Amino acid sequence: MKLLLTRAEPDNQRLAQALAERGIDSCSVPLIETLELPEGPEQRRLIMDLDLYQAVMVVSPVAARIGLQRLDRYWPQPPVGVEWYAVGAGTGALLRQAGLSARWPCDGQDSEALLRMPEWQRLLELPDLRVLIWRADQGRELLVERVHAAGGRVDCLALYRRQPPAGLDVQLREAARAGVGGIVLLSVQALQNWHQAAAADWSQQRHWRCWVPGERVAQHAIGLGCSDVQLCHGADDAAVLAAVQSD
Repeated sequence: MKLLLTRAEPDNQRLAQALAERGIDSCSVPLIETLELPEGPEQRRLIMDLDLYQAVMVVSPVAARIGLQRLDRYWPQPPVGVEWYAVGAGTGALLRQAGLSARWPCDGQDSEALLRMPEWQRLLELPDLRVLIWRADQGRELLVERVHAAGGRVDCLALYRRQPPAGLDVQLREAARAGVGGIVLLSVQALQNWHQAAAADWSQQRHWRCWVPGERVAQHAIGLGCSDVQLCHGADDAAVLAAVQSD
């Protein structure tokens, strides 16, 4: 079965090489285009006030890369007393490379797994909790809701925008003609972009075997009519490779 890889091109190339070493053919069609947002006064203030927060959540490698560039611009040394959390190991590795003592869940790579961490349970009990989330201009509302529900204050630093690439419908039809029978989808937005771009071809493409990182994306896929949904139990290359090879 030929797989369609749908992350950013560098990530797809890395995963494609690992798949090829295992005899699995693939092709690449990124489903999300990422555009860095300009830094305005409010975004600058959130970075400069970083020492007012007990914790910073970083939701993706893109958020980590852009956020770390801005952190370096305004903080020659990271502020003391701030706890750093990443949604997944890839994001956490980027934070650690920058000298930050980042933590991430070991039992999943989504918001739910992050919030299950014992460290987060302790933070949510603080009466004056303040949390900063590095993210896109939308998404990860569960993190916001959970902090608010615990009586904490949460601010979101929007670092980038995600949108469907131009010509996505044509690329998906070309992938279908090339013999694709499976697709790796690692976010709800990627799933939605695929569904919208497939349009009239959705009745055929929804039967591709669909690998997703966790239950939340799986339920969205099933709700849209995907007939063969497989869990990767994570969004990193190792989780995807393990899931694909186990089939």
